[in-house]
Amino acid sequence: MPSIRLPRMEQLANDWAPVLKVLSMLWLVLALFMVVPWLVLVVESDPDSRPFGLSILTVLALVGLVWLLTRRVEIELKPRQMFVLTTLSWVTISGLASLPLALGAPQLSFTDAVFESVSAITTTGSTVLVGIERLSDGLKLWRGMMQWLGGVGIIVMAIAILPFLKVGGMRLFHTESSDWSEKVMPRTGGIAKATLLVYFGLSMVAIACYWLAGMLPLDAVVHGMTSIATAGFANSDASFGAYAEQPVILWLASLFMLCGTLPFVLYIRALRGSPKALWRDQQVRGLLWLLLMVIAVLTAYQLLRGVPAFEALTQVSFNVVSIVTTTGYASEDYTQWSPLAVVVFFYLTFVGGCSGSTSGGLKIFRFQIAMLMLLNQLRSLVHTHGVFSQRYNGSVLTDDIVRGVVAFSFFYFITIAGLATGLAVMGLDLVTALTGATTAVANVGPGLGNIIGPAGNFATLPDAAKWLLSLGMLMGRLEILTVLVLFTPMFWRK
Repeated sequence: MPSIRLPRMEQLANDWAPVLKVLSMLWLVLALFMVVPWLVLVVESDPDSRPFGLSILTVLALVGLVWLLTRRVEIELKPRQMFVLTTLSWVTISGLASLPLALGAPQLSFTDAVFESVSAITTTGSTVLVGIERLSDGLKLWRGMMQWLGGVGIIVMAIAILPFLKVGGMRLFHTESSDWSEKVMPRTGGIAKATLLVYFGLSMVAIACYWLAGMLPLDAVVHGMTSIATAGFANSDASFGAYAEQPVILWLASLFMLCGTLPFVLYIRALRGSPKALWRDQQVRGLLWLLLMVIAVLTAYQLLRGVPAFEALTQVSFNVVSIVTTTGYASEDYTQWSPLAVVVFFYLTFVGGCSGSTSGGLKIFRFQIAMLMLLNQLRSLVHTHGVFSQRYNGSVLTDDIVRGVVAFSFFYFITIAGLATGLAVMGLDLVTALTGATTAVANVGPGLGNIIGPAGNFATLPDAAKWLLSLGMLMGRLEILTVLVLFTPMFWRK
């Protein structure tokens, strides 16, 4: 019988020390952001300042330990290491970010704290908290900051990491920042800085507009961050229902959610002298036409039901934009509008925004490519000897891209089906299980039904269901294949 040689510890250290070093840098950024709500709590002499301070010290201690162990390690990452780093960064940051929620005033269980944190970092927006209005200002601010951090992390991942890893057809959005060789980190500098500036600028504009429109300062800050992050956390159990009587705020929110779901690379191009870059993009045009059509249909339906015209247009526009952009705000319980509205909102849960934005979902470009493939197939049935080229956004759709889109879409729906089955096994009803799985993988936030619908939350679900949904949120945010590849034996072979 042949002997099995285990890898030496030195080799394992050499392979994964660079990953650990990069993770420690990300944890340090997380700790620095934690300081802001901690200072707010200290100024207000709030008891939550102590658990927040302990959380910061815990993260800093972990960073210091890892830095000591890896201080002489050079950061040179290969594709295999990038897959591991991408997944571990989101998992570990979600875990560490949950510390203030577990140790602070909400006194959430470990399960609930992790669920809330995963929902925040993945910009999903599902919550287990009840009585959000009674939380300390520091914790409200931290919930918004977690989503803001997750939003910018999603953009950088979609622009610089996923095209390099050839995940889910993202190679179509190849940029010079994703054309990496062995040394990865220095290549992301320019695009990351420009993206952060645009992201920060849009967030500041949103905060200022909300404040001028009548929001309280803290509400303006949190909603400004979560709108651009298309994330969904609000400072009230009623979400944006607290501002349902102020239509100007709902229209502003619709605008900023839409800003967050457009490709940030195109903002950079527009600022660099190509102001028409956004409109020329096939993704953007497709998304805008979809929104206009759905809003027109549902508004007309509401008018037939006797709802005043401006109120119908405002409420429909806000809630449709919220779901399509995967933000997940709700200004009222749209499941009470009609059965048609329920079906339409369920379908919209799958769509998502543009690639390179903060939104989740399947992304509009995959639907467009699927339609191109369908039309091409129909042409080939009519013209059996014809050769038809497939182009998207001016680029030829190569077999590599098409395979990525097909594989991702297949595993996307398989993941939803698997999660829904698991939730059903735990005793959840069909609507809760199916829409819960869908909203988790699509990173939308609210589901449908009386339990997790726009008027409910996830607090009453079993702990096992919350862990399953947390896994779904992470898989959806990481484009599924990035996680699944880690569970294949071939990935770990030399």
